[in-house]
Amino acid sequence: MDVRRRPLKVDDEVNKEKLPTSPTPKASDALPLPLYLTNAIFFTLFFSVAYYLLHRWREKIRNSTPLHVVTLSEIAAIVSLIASFIYLLGFFGIDFVQSFISRATPEAWDLEEDDSDIISRPPAPISITTLSSAQDEDVVQSVIDGSIPSYALESKLGDCRRAAAIRREALQKMTGRSLQGLPLDGFDYDSILGQCCEMPVGYVQIPVGIAGPLLLDGFEYSVPMATTEGCLVASTNRGCKAIYASGGAASMLLRDGMTRAPIVRFASAMRASELKFFLEDPNNFETLAVVFNRSSRFARLQHIQCSIAGKNLYIRFCCTTGDAMGMNMVSKGVQNVLDFLQNDFPDMDVIGISGNFCSDKKPAAVNWIEGRGKSVVCEATIKEEVVTKVLKTNVATLVELNTLKNLAGSAVAGALGGFNAHAANIVSAIFIATGQDPAQNVESSHCITMMEAINDGKDLHISVTMPSIEVGTVGGGTQLASQSACLNLLGVKGASKESPGSNSRLLATIVAGSVLAGELSLMAAIAAGQLVKSHMKYNRSSKDICKAAS
Repeated sequence: MDVRRRPLKVDDEVNKEKLPTSPTPKASDALPLPLYLTNAIFFTLFFSVAYYLLHRWREKIRNSTPLHVVTLSEIAAIVSLIASFIYLLGFFGIDFVQSFISRATPEAWDLEEDDSDIISRPPAPISITTLSSAQDEDVVQSVIDGSIPSYALESKLGDCRRAAAIRREALQKMTGRSLQGLPLDGFDYDSILGQCCEMPVGYVQIPVGIAGPLLLDGFEYSVPMATTEGCLVASTNRGCKAIYASGGAASMLLRDGMTRAPIVRFASAMRASELKFFLEDPNNFETLAVVFNRSSRFARLQHIQCSIAGKNLYIRFCCTTGDAMGMNMVSKGVQNVLDFLQNDFPDMDVIGISGNFCSDKKPAAVNWIEGRGKSVVCEATIKEEVVTKVLKTNVATLVELNTLKNLAGSAVAGALGGFNAHAANIVSAIFIATGQDPAQNVESSHCITMMEAINDGKDLHISVTMPSIEVGTVGGGTQLASQSACLNLLGVKGASKESPGSNSRLLATIVAGSVLAGELSLMAAIAAGQLVKSHMKYNRSSKDICKAAS
């Protein structure tokens, strides 16, 4: 029978203390006397008989009496000594032993021992794994002893949720650490099988806030942001308000192309140079494009860029990928070309499909200069009265701060693509909400923020230029229910049937527009001296956690 613990309803929580509860049985319950009294008796008995026997044996030695000749009282003392020793060895401090017994039960997993840490944190939702049968317990034991690999549970059981529960239970037993607070139920584990996450044991909850409406290119967008940083959504929302009140922002897509750069090696630099010239020859591009484009009906090779280092050649392929972010698509196309090149260059040694000249998930000048994914510029003119009333500062102060902070300050720091206030904050929040690859925030957050006083210094012109926004609306995490809902909110869910690639391009411009709003609001807060005050208000809870929990 499938036995699961039902969640407490509101009435259940109110009357929880009224319900009769059976205390956890202890080993000390089997003793006829209280534990402290039993310990005292055997403790006294042990030392008393030990002293008596030592005293008797000393007298026998003095009187030359054989030690093996014992009286009835000495026999009783020896028996008492052995009995008290066994008790003290096995049962003394029985409450200490009981604490370890309790830790091994599913209801009392070891949490943090620091009470102050427990009090300082809000109560997390309790998720207790309840296995459905004795068979599941056997599977857990098989995972623990290694006879069933943890990664093979889904294929062996044919039930993704059950596999996650068994893996979770085995993990808790092997580590002695609790996963209470990490939810298990309420998630579709079938949806991530083979595409999003391996060996799941639960899922992490991240709140999603809405900033907006963002008025961009004449359309309004409510921007979902998944974050745990207080003040971020509120700040971006204020920026959206300022942009809306000033007539909106405008954006332009400059480039659209995902890259992959394999590394190949030859016996000599001369031979590597020959391949470089072959790949860069315009007469060969059409043939290479045909070979590359076989990988997908959406992949279209745009150009090839080569860089040589001795005998090693780095080949950077760039192609459009429709509405997908496109890493897998471009990799398949690259493999087709490499196989084709082996015919004319049989001495070519393919070292790796990626040689970091791409460059993926790492800050790199090639992305900052050449772009990767979608390159977008977004601008807005903020009216003087909006700067004063909404942003609580003035145009001259904002322009000076941007020059000294985002431009000069970033140059002093030796920044690479980081000539902005906090573009990564907005990019990460939107990426997580819409199912993008969070690690690609590294290059997607490359941004330069420019501010200039216009109209005789009355109004503010602000722009963000982002050369490598890597987003997609199909594939990966975009297919999960929550992330798909956020994409749907923006009107870019799935692939565009009318114009392939238009949904991902629109998403990139929305990211840039949101970054524009976030930059505007944060810079205004710094200029007005409100940054610390706002974070103390929105990023630090003053609630009594104990009272909130009760």
